[in-house]
Amino acid sequence: MADDSPKEACGVFGVRDPQQPAAHLTYLGLYALQHRGQESAGIAVSDGDKVLVDKDMGLVSTIFDTHRLQALPGGLAIGHVRYATTGASAWHNAQPVSRHAGDIFFALGHNGNLVNTTDLTTESGSDSDVVAALLAEALPRHGDDLIEAATEVLPRLRGAYSFVLMDETRLIGARDPHGFRPLFLGRLDTGGWVLASETPALDVVGAAVVREIEPGELVVIDDDGVRSVQFSAPEPRALCSFEFVYIARPDGQLAGIGVHAARRRMGVALAAQAPVEADMVMPIPDSSIPGAQGYAAASGIEYGDGLIKNRYIGRTFIAPNQQLRENAVRLKFNAIADNVAGKRLIVVEDSIVRATTLRATMKLLRDAGAAEIHLRVLSPPYRWSCYYGLDTSDRSKLVAATMTVDQIRDHLGADTLAYLELDGMMNAITPTPGGFCTACLTGRYPVP
Repeated sequence: MADDSPKEACGVFGVRDPQQPAAHLTYLGLYALQHRGQESAGIAVSDGDKVLVDKDMGLVSTIFDTHRLQALPGGLAIGHVRYATTGASAWHNAQPVSRHAGDIFFALGHNGNLVNTTDLTTESGSDSDVVAALLAEALPRHGDDLIEAATEVLPRLRGAYSFVLMDETRLIGARDPHGFRPLFLGRLDTGGWVLASETPALDVVGAAVVREIEPGELVVIDDDGVRSVQFSAPEPRALCSFEFVYIARPDGQLAGIGVHAARRRMGVALAAQAPVEADMVMPIPDSSIPGAQGYAAASGIEYGDGLIKNRYIGRTFIAPNQQLRENAVRLKFNAIADNVAGKRLIVVEDSIVRATTLRATMKLLRDAGAAEIHLRVLSPPYRWSCYYGLDTSDRSKLVAATMTVDQIRDHLGADTLAYLELDGMMNAITPTPGGFCTACLTGRYPVP
């Protein structure tokens, strides 16, 4: 059974520190971002004269060992973990992508999704390839200056992008004018600089968070430090609200907001909106744990664990028949029968997208003897395709696009089902209105 949770577009990382082996730091950063993509990973590194790129299918830890990292010398690197949202899941679509143009060799990693690639080109397999091709085409017009080429190309792109980019001597970061996907700047105590999709990737390499890259901003990191170029006027901010629901690590900060605290507040709001008599509140691990804790605290109902998650599962395998599909779910989760037998359970989930894994998980709890299952969801129904970096472009596969809430409840085998209302979710993230994309929940798309 393919894991049917939404797949997060990608994670990007970059470092420039002549004092340290950049490939090793990038490995650590990508390890901290592994949750954002488990299909492929890659590192590009420069020793000041030449750029080397190494990438492969699989997890960071299975691709890069000590020998492979030692073959990537230099103090400047970028890295990428990928889940395919455009382009096939294949080696040639792994990133960073790279190009030779004139005397310049550059590499690029992309988090997000462009919506106008067909206007830009019809040749390429992925939108990241399109950007690399456009940069290579623009370089000769700007005397092989990658910064000038980028400031020409970036305003032509529509959609979501956070880029890390490098040539032989410079590290560059850029974020789309709406700021759909996060990108942070950090400082190492050696004087080096780091770019990363999330703050935990800065933490793991010992970098202090300096700030977020602003929407429409490009930063250049070279021997002179950090320089900022505003390549586009910022559009109305549209940070992905699903970063707070599911994508981002709970130990991170986004837009100055702690992710764990936001998820906990969602649970508190859900307890007020949809109370029910029960014996235990339990999460479906891992991203719904803070929400379940918040629900339990607000309701006064005991918090407990009803499921154990296998930490080593990665992505569940594709199974050829129903029996093996059920086994695949058991490989990912197992019920703690002593905790759930005879109990009225409030089961907290962060979101319901396709519902196949969740349906099998509900059956696990029933088989373990749960007396009642009251499913509570920390976000509104996921009814609309995401075109900005999640793999949900086929709307027919979204359960809430084709079923009512009552039908979903019956399909999942729950006694009751309640979703957190949009106002409650957004208020839990921040009481300050605006600045977020909720297209997957509302159908209102910031970029057509």
